[in-house]
Amino acid sequence: MLDKEAQKKVDKANVYRLVVSNFLINLGDVLINPKVTLPWLLQSVGAPLFLLGWLVPIRESGSLLPQVIIAHFIYKIKIRKWVWVLGSVIQSLCVVLIGFAALLLEGDSAGWVIISGLVVFSVARGLNSVASKDVLGKTIVKNKRGSVTGWSASAAGFITIIIAFSMLLGFDSLHNNTGLYVWGIVAATFIWLVAALIYSFVREPFSEVGGVSSSLLSVFKEFALLRTDRTFRSFVIARSLFLCAALSAPYYVLIAQNNAQNSVFTLGLFILVSGLASLLSSPFWGLFSDYSSRQVMVFSSLLSVLSGVGLFFSANFELEMFSGSWFLPLLYFVLSIAHQGIRIGRKTYLVNLGEGNRRTSYVSVSNTVIGIILLGMSSISLLSYVVSLETLVLIFSFITLVGAVMVIRCLPEV
Repeated sequence: MLDKEAQKKVDKANVYRLVVSNFLINLGDVLINPKVTLPWLLQSVGAPLFLLGWLVPIRESGSLLPQVIIAHFIYKIKIRKWVWVLGSVIQSLCVVLIGFAALLLEGDSAGWVIISGLVVFSVARGLNSVASKDVLGKTIVKNKRGSVTGWSASAAGFITIIIAFSMLLGFDSLHNNTGLYVWGIVAATFIWLVAALIYSFVREPFSEVGGVSSSLLSVFKEFALLRTDRTFRSFVIARSLFLCAALSAPYYVLIAQNNAQNSVFTLGLFILVSGLASLLSSPFWGLFSDYSSRQVMVFSSLLSVLSGVGLFFSANFELEMFSGSWFLPLLYFVLSIAHQGIRIGRKTYLVNLGEGNRRTSYVSVSNTVIGIILLGMSSISLLSYVVSLETLVLIFSFITLVGAVMVIRCLPEV
């Protein structure tokens, strides 16, 4: 046992290591964002259009689907930081694969290799997701855990804005230079490797590994909650409908890229507004969620619908403002703010809905179900072959609207 002074030093060091490693991971996500940078990259290499509809589902469901199984096995590991380290190393290798695929391949082959790399990347992210919550709870006192997450996210948002400004200021030299961006992705592998190195120095106490059922089938008994708990079932359905707000995001980028004279400048604008939306709106949605997470889900989803409807009408009625380089990034800014609200509102609602082990069951079951539904919803992107991209965004908006109505009618305040 350490004395109080020594333990205080260990705690401070753990806070620093967790903040820095999580900051690096968040920063790395900017470079392979399935809503902004990856759509641009797929478009640049001439990948099939329908692959765009798979980006968000694969990125999200790949990390969500295996979480019940990952949690089952991680409970048998005494030191769980190594699971996080393993996930980061795998992600770094996937980033290299994505970069070289875009540099050396084109068309269908480039698209499928990039998608394959994203699949493995997302599953590896599931390792980080499960391990990080456990390590955070074991190494950081309760009243500092939110600060660790908040500081890393804020720092990453700030750096995102700096990256975007750099792209905007140097867009003349970057114009149509896909190779330069690809090599940037390859170099970014060091982000995940450095994060893994820093995380490996976290001082983590041993975990209890006894009393864990060895039967994998015992994990899936939790899904009975969907049948027996009406409020939870309604929440999962509403959350599934809200997925369309995120699924529509890549099409904003694609529409803007099709209308832009300089795709790199457009990419920089979208990265900029995405970072600004996260940086500026998250504190507001967090405070609002403490008052009523149910209302946050309603208001933010309606804001998402407003953005999609605005995109459809401005494009189809040939409004002059639609041709401006600022208009689509502005709509994407609104959509990003709405997405932050939906994400924070539904997370807060789910945490408040249950206590103890019940809450743990809610989280694992809902995440796994949402991962499955995401893959199914990706089939909606096939409509891009028969309707315009603007119409597809409108369809996503109407589905999101149904989710808002369901929250109003079926979910109580918690």
